[in-house]
Amino acid sequence: MIAGMPRQPHRPPPLRGRLFHGPTAVTKGQLTRAQLRSSAWRPVIRGVYVDSTIPPSHELSCRAVAKYLLPDSGAIAGHSAATLLGPGLNDDSAPVEVLVPRPVGRTWFVPRTAGIVAHTATFPPSDVRTVRGMPVTTPLRTCWDLTQWSTPEDAVVVLDRFLRLGLVTPPELADHGRARRERTGTRGTRRFARAVAWADGRSESPQESRLRMAIVLGGLPKPDLQVQVHDSAGFIGRVDLAYEALRIAIEYDGAWHASLDQLQKDRRRLNRLQAAGWLVIHVTADRLRHDRPTLLAEIRAAIRSRR
Repeated sequence: MIAGMPRQPHRPPPLRGRLFHGPTAVTKGQLTRAQLRSSAWRPVIRGVYVDSTIPPSHELSCRAVAKYLLPDSGAIAGHSAATLLGPGLNDDSAPVEVLVPRPVGRTWFVPRTAGIVAHTATFPPSDVRTVRGMPVTTPLRTCWDLTQWSTPEDAVVVLDRFLRLGLVTPPELADHGRARRERTGTRGTRRFARAVAWADGRSESPQESRLRMAIVLGGLPKPDLQVQVHDSAGFIGRVDLAYEALRIAIEYDGAWHASLDQLQKDRRRLNRLQAAGWLVIHVTADRLRHDRPTLLAEIRAAIRSRR
């Protein structure tokens, strides 16, 4: 080692770029306990480590749970399953949701394990598929579970995305609800049916879904989605949510304008909407998160004024 140069962490070739079970690596003599605590490795979940050059991700956490902690008949489920199936809505630090059979033989596993949220249920093997080498609940099973475990808003966000991506269809969701009711009775089926009725694959983003659910759960009429607006000069544009008969548009403002050109286009579009008799209500992420009562009151007043 050159004097003054920092010492490189010890990375045995068999562990480079990989997930591994820390205590097993120590037992095999691949690492000492002190080396396991070095900057070369990063803990992922209880007892499981990864080469620190591998960036963190929710999929990596799921892989650690599936490989080292999940019972043989268990599966990645809930929001974690939704992330692996396509929508990618979980952030890196979110806990891994799993579904394990009832009763689970390995009682050491689960609810108390940090970073894991475990649910127990009786479920057939057909409710699980393999995704990138991991057992994951199917899209239909994931939709069912999320309507039982999550708030209506969170569940509909995922159902909207599944419908938009074609992972499920409205007839499949309806058939699944009927089959559940015939097989197990009404428990959970009303929650599922309500979420399915609210879901809409035309929603273009999770925040649009949340805005629509805030309106519906706030007792207001369900708005239509992606409404095309025209004036005498032709097509103006599509509005996120609208009460078309009343000419009320509700627009979610995401990331701010990337350029002056885009800002000018947005302003011209807004001017044309207003000239065509449309009332436009803009909603920001901060307002949707922290100011829902005032927002709903504003929409309610707009509906009253237009009626």
